[in-house]
Amino acid sequence: MSQILASMALAIPSRAKILNFLETLAIGTVGGTLFLWANLPGGLISGAMIAVGIAAIAGRPLAVPAIATQAVLVLLGISLGSLMSRQLLQHISAYPVTIALLALATFCSTFGSSLYLQRFHGWDRTSAFLAGSPGALSQIVILAAEKGADVPGIAVVQTMRVIILTAALPLLLAVIGMAPASPLSLATTTASPLELAELVAASVAAALLLRLIKFPASWMFGAMIGASVLHGTGLVEGGIPPWLRAVALVGIGSLIGSRFARMRPKTLLSHVNAALGSFAVAVAVTAIFVIVIALTTPVKFGDIVVAFAPGAMDAMLALALTLHIDPIFVGAHHLARFVFVTVATPGIVHLFGRPQEDVDD
Repeated sequence: MSQILASMALAIPSRAKILNFLETLAIGTVGGTLFLWANLPGGLISGAMIAVGIAAIAGRPLAVPAIATQAVLVLLGISLGSLMSRQLLQHISAYPVTIALLALATFCSTFGSSLYLQRFHGWDRTSAFLAGSPGALSQIVILAAEKGADVPGIAVVQTMRVIILTAALPLLLAVIGMAPASPLSLATTTASPLELAELVAASVAAALLLRLIKFPASWMFGAMIGASVLHGTGLVEGGIPPWLRAVALVGIGSLIGSRFARMRPKTLLSHVNAALGSFAVAVAVTAIFVIVIALTTPVKFGDIVVAFAPGAMDAMLALALTLHIDPIFVGAHHLARFVFVTVATPGIVHLFGRPQEDVDD
């Protein structure tokens, strides 16, 4: 626990980082507000992400410090936990089947994307496979550095996939009529100050416990669990204020967009075609599994699309919140894929990646 508290203290940003963050948040707020004004689904996330992404590519030193990221993830987790209800658990019997199919879909789309990058862009096997692995970006980049793979190329392909999915999924669901116009019957009332304090305390405590056992996405899932318990037991009614939820959505969009601040325009442009092509292959393969599940299970099509989308776990859960998609179903599947990718990728790279002597050349 002392190590966690020490790391949190070190995460307090400097004055320059605070100014960069305020600029990032301001740009994200403008973008999110414009998209919301245009009545675009998922507007706060998509608008903030695109606006910050454009500014970052233009050279602005945009960033979201670790402590702000943690706060945003906790707020998202509390909002997701407030959605807990028996209705959202109605398809839980389908989870084992759909999660098994998700693992197979992840395997097939990864190898499809990898084969595309090798055949059409001349990537080596290790770099191509790591670029095609959906989710777990931090672990993928670390593994890529250890294996001597093309880290900049992998980062561009992975980041662009998240950007495209986050921007396109809300529009896709709206076009096909699967994005509800009204929210689920969740806590529309705002919790009292005492209840808000209880929500925050329980959420942070659960998140810290998950961090102790190195649980993935511990801040968001811990807050989700803490809020779910309080709501499920009836100890708390209502959720965080709508404006605070909006801040969290803008924050996660800004966080995704700020990833472009670490990329040079030349590097980005040199890998755009590879990123778009591999993304198209991954989506095409995943779409086959989505259609099969939609035709053979009672799970809603929108839930399946967001749960199977090969994007970042935090971004997809945030979309589930703003699009009123079942967060339990989406969370379970993205967590399962995160575990699958984290556990399986090192072994697969070792078996099928380029030999170590080639890496050292």
